[in-house]
Amino acid sequence: MTATDPAQAPVTTPDPAPARLRAPVGRLLRAELRWIFRRPRTLVVLGLLTVLPVITGIAVDLTAGGAAPGAGGASPDGPPGGEPPIFVTMATSAFVLPLGSLMTLLMLLLPLTVAMAAGDALAGEQSHGALRGWLLAPVARGRLLVVKAVGVLAVALVAATLVVASGFVTGLVLAGADNLASMSGTELSVGEVLGRLAVAIAWATLYLMAVGAVALAISASTEHPMLVVVSVLGGLIVSGVLLQISALDWLHPYLLPQSLGSLVDLIRDPVATGGLGEGAFRSLCYLVIGMSLAYARLTTRDG
Repeated sequence: MTATDPAQAPVTTPDPAPARLRAPVGRLLRAELRWIFRRPRTLVVLGLLTVLPVITGIAVDLTAGGAAPGAGGASPDGPPGGEPPIFVTMATSAFVLPLGSLMTLLMLLLPLTVAMAAGDALAGEQSHGALRGWLLAPVARGRLLVVKAVGVLAVALVAATLVVASGFVTGLVLAGADNLASMSGTELSVGEVLGRLAVAIAWATLYLMAVGAVALAISASTEHPMLVVVSVLGGLIVSGVLLQISALDWLHPYLLPQSLGSLVDLIRDPVATGGLGEGAFRSLCYLVIGMSLAYARLTTRDG
């Protein structure tokens, strides 16, 4: 037996460490949506949004009673253009109630619902340490923001759809399926009504996503989800006050709530698209700015 020359012994190299596979986006989205819509407070708020148009319709119907003028008739106290006030028309048209309810809830409750979802998406998970688990999955921070933004978008879409659907069904029960009139007194077909309601849902979802993008930017900068809700609430209140000051007319086009009044154009006939287009563009600007700030903050922060 001869000894083996150490110089001729085969050289072994250690096996390379296995590459970490990225978590599939589809699985992340399913997990995020499942987590959002299993959260009790989300279900409670969505249930409240569904009930409020029913309460509004019943209250308006009881208040107007038989004294409400027809959808096409002019009210003595109405605007000079001959259109009756919107709350009077809500009692006599199954088409106006869902849009009137949507406009009312877009002033405060719907944006707060989206702000709550955005606060839980980043700040809430950061405070509980769950956000670190996403990064260990591994999930890139840009993909993480996309998943969280889709979750906020789902909440906005579901909330707006529930409000409109609940208001439309309530209007059909109270006013009947034969009375689908606009504020201008024009009778509309079911297809026209559903088309306008779909446009209202899409427009409201874009508006709410703009609010959600700003909320995500705040949520990426803090560990306190209530701070996100309070910040959005404060911004909405301050914007509403500024919109009432005529000396600040130059500032009004830059305030997001300035767009809310354009939803009334969907109730009139013919539909004026100028205000809706301007509001959609304003929402897109807020959406881009908010998501950019959220991405910049999320990719530069430690931990």
